[in-house]
Amino acid sequence: MIRVLIADDQTLVRAGFRSILSSGQGIEVVAEAADGAEAVRLSLRERPDVVLMDVRMPVLDGIEATTQIVADARLAAVKVVILTTFDLDEYVYGALRAGASGFLVKDTEPVELIHGVRVVARGDALLAPAVTRRLIAEFAARAAASVPSTASDGLTRRESEIADLVATGRSNEEIAAMLVISSATVKTHITRILAKLNLRDRAQLVVWAYESGRVRPGWLG
Repeated sequence: MIRVLIADDQTLVRAGFRSILSSGQGIEVVAEAADGAEAVRLSLRERPDVVLMDVRMPVLDGIEATTQIVADARLAAVKVVILTTFDLDEYVYGALRAGASGFLVKDTEPVELIHGVRVVARGDALLAPAVTRRLIAEFAARAAASVPSTASDGLTRRESEIADLVATGRSNEEIAAMLVISSATVKTHITRILAKLNLRDRAQLVVWAYESGRVRPGWLG
C-alpha cells in the first residue's frame, strides 16, 4: 500500500486529490495538511511514502516544508512531489534543489496523478522528458554565467555520458536506444551515479548537472 499525505491550503483541492487517489488500487491517503508546517508535523507522525506538496501555503510554504522534510533523517524514505498551478512555476526549480522528487501541475489528468504517485513511490523521479527540458532551460539559464565543468566527480566515461543525457531530459528508454544498451543497464548506471554523487534521485541529478555547468540550457534538443 502506498501511503500519501496531501498538503494544500484549499479544502476542495485536497478533497479532489483524495477522491482521485483513493480510486487507485494500492494507494491510501493517510493525512491532509492545510499548510507547510502541518505537512512537516504530519510527515513525522504518519511517515507517508509520498507527500503531494502545494507551493503557496500559509505559515510555511511548500519549498521550506520540502527542505525540512528532506533534511530530516527520520524522513529519508519520504518522497515529495510539488503541486503547482503552472508547469513553469518559478518555485519549481527551487523545490527540486530543495530535494523534491518531481512535480505535477494541478490540472493533471486523474490517471496521470495516480501514475505519478506510483512512479515516485518506487523511487523514480517524476520528471517527464519534455517538462524537464522546458523547466531547466528556463531556470538554469539564470546561472548561465557559470563556467562549464569537465570534472567527472568520480564517474566513469559511460556514467558521465548517461548523467548528461538524463540532464537533457532523455528517458531511460531513449538513452538505451542512443547508446545501444538495455534500459536495465541504464537504470543500473543511474543508480551507481546517484550513489557516487550522494544524490537522492533523478531529479537531483538533473539539478546537479546544470548547476555544475556540465550541461547548458542551449544544448537542449
